[in-house]
Amino acid sequence: MPVLSAAATTLCADIAALLRAAPARAGRHRVLAIEGRSGAGKSWLADLLANRLAAPVLRMDDLYPGWDGLAASPPLARRWIIEPLLAGSAPRWRRYDWERGEPGAWEHTPVAGTLLIEGCGSGATELRAHLSLLVWVDAPPPVRAERLARRFDAAVYSPYHELWRRQEDAFYARHRVRDHADVIVDNAAAAG
Repeated sequence: MPVLSAAATTLCADIAALLRAAPARAGRHRVLAIEGRSGAGKSWLADLLANRLAAPVLRMDDLYPGWDGLAASPPLARRWIIEPLLAGSAPRWRRYDWERGEPGAWEHTPVAGTLLIEGCGSGATELRAHLSLLVWVDAPPPVRAERLARRFDAAVYSPYHELWRRQEDAFYARHRVRDHADVIVDNAAAAG
């Protein structure tokens, strides 16, 4: 498994090449999952890759059924994203309304060959067989903590940080996502 540094241009070119060489495993589509702990830089990498690949990004943040919903999100991703792709349809998923604390509107995401799924849970065991590429974004705890403190929603996230960290610990112990990654991105120094 390659370990790539986070020099953005080279990083995106390398991941794009690996994805193009990988088989389509979700029907006719290639699905790239971008995983890692909070603050590692998953969203940063997903945005760069989406631009380079001209592909949509589905964010697990939109699927979590609340702050204690990490474990519940992979089955939702399978049902709402992967299964439609396997059937030749576009993903139809329900965005969680964080302000109201309940499921919100149904969304449709047209996919033309490539889809990026970004966030904790996207590399879960029940999704992996349908992923063309699984990328783990890594950064040390102090770097992640600094990034989380700078987030636009830091005040909203802060009261839930410990709850989320415990869920991440349990999820990654069970699913061992980093061990199954095709690529590990060392994002300790990048802007992500």
